[in-house]
Amino acid sequence: MKSVSPRLRAGIAGVACLVIAIAAALAVDSRLDRHWVLRGITLLLALGCVAVLADRSGRKARPIIGFVGVLMFGLVFPVTSTTWATPPEIDFALVVADDATAAATTDARSVVSVEDVRAAAEARGGAVGSLKTDRTPEVRGADAYPLIVRPKKDQGRPWACLSFSNGTQAKIRAC
Repeated sequence: MKSVSPRLRAGIAGVACLVIAIAAALAVDSRLDRHWVLRGITLLLALGCVAVLADRSGRKARPIIGFVGVLMFGLVFPVTSTTWATPPEIDFALVVADDATAAATTDARSVVSVEDVRAAAEARGGAVGSLKTDRTPEVRGADAYPLIVRPKKDQGRPWACLSFSNGTQAKIRAC
């Protein structure tokens, strides 16, 4: 039986990296815009390792390095960044954004107000704005977008920043 050529193996690895990258990108909520740069860089590194696999010249270690690179940048990094994309504070902010949007829609408004977000966060046991402490007596992120959304009323960090564009399009990021 004839073995598969290195170029064909590299082509298959490249297509697999592309499929995994696209599937991992689609698995993350579109309101979380912070992952696109990381995903693009990871895909470029994976495709660079595919090019190393396609090159027939060089020492025996070169294909091993290329294979490990494809494995890390083409599989491990996209899957773990998808798994870690929504820590609890981001999940809380996503739910609050949905509740606030639903409240605005119920009231026949095309814009989500700060009060909608505050009511949604408090209904779920959280709060809007930074925690007031002796060290930081001024509350930030409670009056205008981007709002700081905390999953627990009496806990400062971790929190997420929530803003709305075009009235009801939520954008959530770590802050």
